[in-house]
Amino acid sequence: MLPYWRLSAYYFFYFAFVGAFSPYFTLYLQSISLSATDIAILMSLMQVMRVIAPNLWGWLAEHAGRRLFIIRLSATASLAGFCIFFVTTRFDGLLIAMALMAFFWSAALPLVESLTFAHLGAQASRYGSVRVWGSIGFIVAVLGIGYLLDFLPLDSVLWMTALVLGGIALCALTLPEARVPALHCETGRLRDTLRRPEVQALFGACFFMSAAHGALYVFYSIYLVDHGYSKALVGWMWTLGVLAEIGVFMLMPRIARSFSMRTILVFAFACAVLRFALIGWGVESLPALVFAQLLHGATFGAYHAAAIATVNLWFPGKLQSRGQALYGSISFGAGGMLGGLLSGFTWETIGPAWTYTFGSGFALGGLLWLLWGWRPGLETIKGEVA
Repeated sequence: MLPYWRLSAYYFFYFAFVGAFSPYFTLYLQSISLSATDIAILMSLMQVMRVIAPNLWGWLAEHAGRRLFIIRLSATASLAGFCIFFVTTRFDGLLIAMALMAFFWSAALPLVESLTFAHLGAQASRYGSVRVWGSIGFIVAVLGIGYLLDFLPLDSVLWMTALVLGGIALCALTLPEARVPALHCETGRLRDTLRRPEVQALFGACFFMSAAHGALYVFYSIYLVDHGYSKALVGWMWTLGVLAEIGVFMLMPRIARSFSMRTILVFAFACAVLRFALIGWGVESLPALVFAQLLHGATFGAYHAAAIATVNLWFPGKLQSRGQALYGSISFGAGGMLGGLLSGFTWETIGPAWTYTFGSGFALGGLLWLLWGWRPGLETIKGEVA
């Protein structure tokens, strides 16, 4: 039987951490007088480790057969690394803390994704109903902390985030393993899959999509607060985007019956081109910001559901961990690192508006690569959805 609530609880706390960390930790770093460049370097370590860690841990999980052990180890070790933030505000100490926390935290999600799909089996269309609890966890964290920070000092973010990491560790202990069918010649099959032009186009486009989101994840909260918006409203803006994401996750089985994964991805990239231009040049208009956040349902919800469904189908069996690790490291890792670091350098030189315009350009690059490399004639997964 599907361990629905145990998997859902893990996703809840995992993305509650994102809701606590991504919107508010940058405000904490700003409060201890770090520059935009220093903040971007620290936050980009999350993406650097998402390039390195998932592939290393995915390889270990595949060859040692210890997927669940690695998930539990990563949860405990990431909490230990985060605790260093309590004892230092020096940049070198913060760098060590971020590197340790990110190295272990980023190891888990690709393994949990492959574990979830292994439990789902032929019920892959139920992925959205499990993953949606991650979005709910994000909302609970981002709204709750946003309101609390209007009354509490910014360094209280550390305690609240540490509590969420403790929740991840507890949930990891409850996850059950799932049997993975034995497959032969996996290495050769992996190379063959990676040679396919549609696979290269998907991963390349995903790289650009995450780069497009770089300024959003590093500076969006700072951007809004600097323009006079309250921290509570910042929380609501993040929540609005995730509510749109939840709606898309719940509708994806129906959407996938009408549109191919390629069509869904093309639409998501087109929305991203518009979204980041709106954020950059429409910050004074609350309606423009609201509309841009609603587009998160396409630029992350539809995009991620379609991309992960494609990876699940193109990397079957024991290749799932490697496929999910590659997807995570190339997109959220390498792409997010480029977008985050570039935004740090451009934020104080050419300004926020042009920084977000670069994000729009990254999304356009991903759209063009997807259209060129994944031709309609190569469509192989219409009607399937994660």
